[in-house]
Amino acid sequence: MANKYPHTPDGRYFIAKNRLWRCTDPRLSEDEKREHIKALMKARRAVRTTQQQDDEAGLGRAREAVQAAKEALGERGSVWWEDDAPDETGFAPHNSSYAKWWENLA
Repeated sequence: MANKYPHTPDGRYFIAKNRLWRCTDPRLSEDEKREHIKALMKARRAVRTTQQQDDEAGLGRAREAVQAAKEALGERGSVWWEDDAPDETGFAPHNSSYAKWWENLA
């Protein structure tokens, strides 16, 4: 069975729905990663709850908490790699620097 979400050779992105999505910063310890994921899940639950309650102010705060958790995980915000390669999050793999790799992925 093929990997449902293939990862780029450099480990920076995984592909889902024909888009590149930034992976979690591999330099995070398991404890740090777990802590940030826990915060992310709590924030996502808050988004759902505030949407159901039609609470616009609460929804804004919940979305800010999601953003903060994603940044802490390295999935948004400044890139976690240090070679000055641009962030290609959201690009289609065939329209990115990974086009040749994507083409050869069977």
